[in-house]
Amino acid sequence: MRIVVAGSHGFIGSALLPRLRAGGHEVRTLVRRPAADRDEISWDPDAGALDPGALDGVDAVVDLAGVNAASRPLTAARKRAVVASRVRTAGLLARTIAARRTDLPVLLQASGIGAYGDRGDTPLDEQEPLGTTFFADVVRQWEAAVRPAQAAGARVVLLRTGVVLGRGGGALQPLLPVLRAGLGGRLGSGEQFWPWITLVDEVRAIEHLLTADVDGPANLVARADRNRDVVAALAHAFHRPAVVPVPAFALRLALRDFSSEVLGSVRAVPAALERSGFVPEHPDLDRAAHWVAQG
Repeated sequence: MRIVVAGSHGFIGSALLPRLRAGGHEVRTLVRRPAADRDEISWDPDAGALDPGALDGVDAVVDLAGVNAASRPLTAARKRAVVASRVRTAGLLARTIAARRTDLPVLLQASGIGAYGDRGDTPLDEQEPLGTTFFADVVRQWEAAVRPAQAAGARVVLLRTGVVLGRGGGALQPLLPVLRAGLGGRLGSGEQFWPWITLVDEVRAIEHLLTADVDGPANLVARADRNRDVVAALAHAFHRPAVVPVPAFALRLALRDFSSEVLGSVRAVPAALERSGFVPEHPDLDRAAHWVAQG
């Protein structure tokens, strides 16, 4: 397949590109500067600029672009940047796809499992309504931005990604050094469900969805386990204890609105992935944690 990827330098994108190319796909990346070679396409989402011809002959577009919401405090300005970076990129790609009218590529659009908000122990498939947290509203606007492509008849998959387990980035980046030092523990009560997937299964799932019979939201998770169990499994894989809990009030003070993503309970189930026949390489915590520790 001919595939165009936005957000190719992020944690997931950096793993996805070699996976796709190893699978024989022709991959080009969208870059916010003049293109350096034929594998790059220059665009400017802030100005709404993308050459419509850039999608000629393209079978699929994968949009992983967006400001990292966890990298800085969520001030009012940062919140606006988080929303704008997602809505502008998704909207520009959707409008460009819709304008083609024929030969519409598939759009695999990044989204987040924070869509559902804090829902306790309730199992959540893709038919559940969106929540009311800041991040649920981000998802609401993010996913709404792709409606032009959907209205034009393109197959659009909304990649509601959970906590991606892997080294070198993602939600675990600040946690892994603490666990390796033996200073980790549950976050808050530890009773909240964390929906997780390993990085290798995340990119496998994205590749799978390029051709799978899935349209609309898809929970990109392997399963959901309680935070205390996720932390304990990772610590065990590093041969370290996990006995130093972090109180909820401290997380709320330090993380402010992002604390809802850490302390909220999202018992998401991968219903769409399972129906489409996807089988994760790391379906349980022990195997996932061992892979992270060995990676």
